[in-house]
Amino acid sequence: MSSKPLTGTKVLLMLVAFFGIVIGVNMTMMKLAIATLPGTDVDSPYAAGLTYDREISAAQDQAARKWKVNAHIERSSDGGAVLRVEARDGGGQPVSGLKFGGRLERPTDKRADLQLELREDGIGIYRGNAGSVAPGQWDLVIEGEARGARVFMSRNRVILN
Repeated sequence: MSSKPLTGTKVLLMLVAFFGIVIGVNMTMMKLAIATLPGTDVDSPYAAGLTYDREISAAQDQAARKWKVNAHIERSSDGGAVLRVEARDGGGQPVSGLKFGGRLERPTDKRADLQLELREDGIGIYRGNAGSVAPGQWDLVIEGEARGARVFMSRNRVILN
């Protein structure tokens, strides 16, 4: 059995190959991580910061109206979801004539978000359907508009089985 001696050149080549592979794998993983999920909640944090004062003002206006808006979401047998929203003003009277919309947002993946169009089903009662909703945690976002301006907004975490 003849073995070749371990020389300085062989050791240098082994070290260069080892670190070359480690650096190559790290660069590939870094590139994939950055490309798949940027880690931001909004597309433009700068633009979101500029609208912050408007959101505070809209929330104060909403609180001053003292509306009571109750939402109920339930699963249908076909895997969809039915959303029912009941809106009443500060005096307990139904609020009619609004345009309500809803969204089911996945907290972990914005690509799975679902829009729900709500239609007025009675005085102050709005309903909408979403087909094929996966089970798990969702954020239910409800927005109401009157004359093109948002007059109501809520965000609640729900769990659908």
